[in-house]
Amino acid sequence: MDFFVKVVHLSNRKICLDQHNRVSLTCEDEDKSARWTLRRRTTTGHVSQCGDGWGRWKDSVCVNSMALKRDSGVYWCEGVGGASSSSINLTVTGGPVVLQSPVLPVMEGHDVTLSCQSKTPPSSLTADFYRDDVIIRSQPTGHMTLQRVSRSDEGLYRCEIRGHGKSPSSWLSVTAPPISEAPPTSEAPPTSEAPPLHLTNLQLGLHLAYHLIVISPYIVSTLLMASVYRQKKTGHPRPSCQSVLSLISS
Repeated sequence: MDFFVKVVHLSNRKICLDQHNRVSLTCEDEDKSARWTLRRRTTTGHVSQCGDGWGRWKDSVCVNSMALKRDSGVYWCEGVGGASSSSINLTVTGGPVVLQSPVLPVMEGHDVTLSCQSKTPPSSLTADFYRDDVIIRSQPTGHMTLQRVSRSDEGLYRCEIRGHGKSPSSWLSVTAPPISEAPPTSEAPPTSEAPPLHLTNLQLGLHLAYHLIVISPYIVSTLLMASVYRQKKTGHPRPSCQSVLSLISS
């Protein structure tokens, strides 16, 4: 069976194939004018390009006529100016167990689900999951979810179903989220303070006159009562209001 993969325009899915299958990979941009080089990093960490010990170029396509387990790894395209495409994860299986993992890099903060499946029924069995050959979890359904992944979750993942076998290792890549500009903060308008209260001479005079008008009836009534009391005591006739007011004015 032949597999033909466009690395630059690949959808987010896992590429798995059995050993001894033929696989072809090509790098293309939209106008097909750029020159690309296909590179890979195997599960052992070795980085090389097509034609360097694996594959051969034919009409701008890298052809691997017989895929082996050692061909499993991360594949990507590099342009002449240093531009790189998104990477894909190619897994060549030779056993009965397959690990399903994301092909493209996962953004930090997102959840990632890994599935360990057996090619022979029943497919969903208890599986042990490993990162960098260290067991991290055992799941009865064969599915493991990494919540809110970060750069520390990057690594080579594989799984094992007891009694069935181990899966090939698969690289999980985690990228930082794009930096978004913070919205401009609106400064609060300056608060206007109440001006200090300054009273003019006219305002002071009116203020004093108002208080005199208010208390003058009390003063007049007090003087009248005092005058009546004094007249009763001396036996003189009761003075009129006019005489009392004259006393006040004098």
